[in-house]
Amino acid sequence: MIIKISNLNDGSNNFIFNEPVKIIGLKEPFFDNFLLNLDLQKSNSQIALNSDLVLKAKFDCDRCGEEYTTEINTSYQIIYMFGEEPEETDSLNLKYLAFDAEKIDITQDLLDYSMLSIPMRKLCKEDCKGLCYKCGTNLNVSACSCVKEETDPRWLPLMELKNKLNNN
Repeated sequence: MIIKISNLNDGSNNFIFNEPVKIIGLKEPFFDNFLLNLDLQKSNSQIALNSDLVLKAKFDCDRCGEEYTTEINTSYQIIYMFGEEPEETDSLNLKYLAFDAEKIDITQDLLDYSMLSIPMRKLCKEDCKGLCYKCGTNLNVSACSCVKEETDPRWLPLMELKNKLNNN
């Protein structure tokens, strides 16, 4: 996605994009359209890009294995400074533009921040019960009929401590 900056006024400039995810090179698990709300704060020396990105994704739950869809919301900020880039820079959110730059390409940033927004733990719901470790029954759907084993007596003191902590 390319944004023309040569004719932007100083101050706040807002853009809203509702485009297919394929336009920025996103593939599974993302689908449908993304919604991008951009606020560009332009001054003589820099442009501050504030972005709110909403994506739809399809995952398999890490606990029960069921497929589910979710909406992912992510925000990021990038500062574009006009001038030459110093030799050493360690900021990921600071980029440099030529003084006569007419546009900025945010495609790679959208792709990167979309991929970073994928959750580490993918759960169909926060209280997902998962699968029975013996029979594989999805405990969100029904209870299993497995016989519960007696607790090893070596663990009893820890279980008592856990029950005390939970009751307080």
